[in-house]
Formats: sequence, structure tokens, C-alpha cells
Amino acid sequence: MTDRGWGRSFEDPIDVDGRKLVTLRDAGKYIAALPKKEHDRPEWRAAMEALLLVVERGGPTMLARIGVMRALNRGRSLPDAEPRRKKAKAYRVVR
Repeated sequence: MTDRGWGRSFEDPIDVDGRKLVTLRDAGKYIAALPKKEHDRPEWRAAMEALLLVVERGGPTMLARIGVMRALNRGRSLPDAEPRRKKAKAYRVVR
């Protein structure tokens, strides 16, 4: 396996629409095939920048995977996104 190039594979394939993105090339083709309106969204632009950085500079493939996963999951909130807070105790001032 080379340390650069489109043929590098992700540690964990990405499942999208019933198919798997196994290599950086698969992810690049998926992003390129998106409709223009979707393709131009900031999330996908960031994912493509991360993908190109990994391909051209030989960075970790996890960086590209994170970019693609963030773009795929945009708008979804995490189940524990809001911190849990305890109810404030009610105190009474006694004079």
C-alpha cells in the first residue's frame, strides 16, 4: 500500500446509500456525483479539502473519513449533545 494517492483505503469503510466507500477514490467519486447544490455546501467543500489534503500530502486517512462523515451527518444532532443539568434546589431565605 502506498502512503499517497487515491488508491489508499479507509481503516473502516463508510456505508452510504447501501454501498461502501472503501478507498479515497470512492469517496471522491461520491462527492463529485452529488448534485451541484449539494456539492457546493460548506460541509462537502470541507470534506473534499480534507480528502485532497490526505491524497496530496499523504496525511492520515482518518482525516478524510471524518470530513466525509461530518458532511453525511450534517443537521443531525447527537443524542447527548446538550449537557444534562440538575434541577436547582429551591432555597428560602429565613429572617
